[in-house]
Amino acid sequence: MKTRIINSLSFILLAFCCAGPVACANNKNKQNERPENQVVSAPQNNTGEAKKLAEELKRKGITDKKVLAAIGNVPRHLFIDKSLAEYAYRDRPLPIEKGQTISQPYTVAFQTELLRLKPGEKVLEVGTGSGYQAAVLCEMDADVYSIERVQELYLKAKERLNKLGYHPNLFFGDGYEGLPQYAPFDKILITAAPEKIPGKLLDQLKIGGWMVVPVGGRQGQKMTVIKRVSEDKFRESEYGDFIFVPMQQGTEE
Repeated sequence: MKTRIINSLSFILLAFCCAGPVACANNKNKQNERPENQVVSAPQNNTGEAKKLAEELKRKGITDKKVLAAIGNVPRHLFIDKSLAEYAYRDRPLPIEKGQTISQPYTVAFQTELLRLKPGEKVLEVGTGSGYQAAVLCEMDADVYSIERVQELYLKAKERLNKLGYHPNLFFGDGYEGLPQYAPFDKILITAAPEKIPGKLLDQLKIGGWMVVPVGGRQGQKMTVIKRVSEDKFRESEYGDFIFVPMQQGTEE
């Protein structure tokens, strides 16, 4: 692990992700208001398969019991097309709508473990995609906010999560902009790869909070944790090589 200090605000194993919006709310009809935290367990469909997946991830090195429990309780087969259901609980990325993918379960677990979540912490997820990562975060009692740049993915994730009993706040918008109106965040999780860390997202971290993000170009990225130690000082650590799709600016309707 490398560590270095960064003194300026401007400054993914296999996985593919897409950028998008979410946050755990009590009220389905108040999706864009800051919610009280609520976590509702997902239906127990294919629970046995999900728990087997969690056991596989444990053998591969994931140690956080809360992360493993969340993976074991979320029905991943409901976040992909029915034609791919037989592959849902294999440790591999799978395609979803709009040419995007649902990340490899190990990568979801790895990034989530790096967050070191505490119950009630406010988390910004950049890249809702299928909504699977948001469901995992909700299972861990996080106060989840998530933003998706592709409108079709945003709408489908919103419908899917609500049907499963998760009620995060979903936002359609540009992930590079984040959600400044809800900042600061205890943690920020980015599920696509920027070549450089968006300064606007760094601004939305609370002092003492941190961001988990794959940083780099198309050939590969370094999973990076950036901790905000003061108003203008950040500490950066690297945790291995990954491959994510590039993080894109703007929105797609």
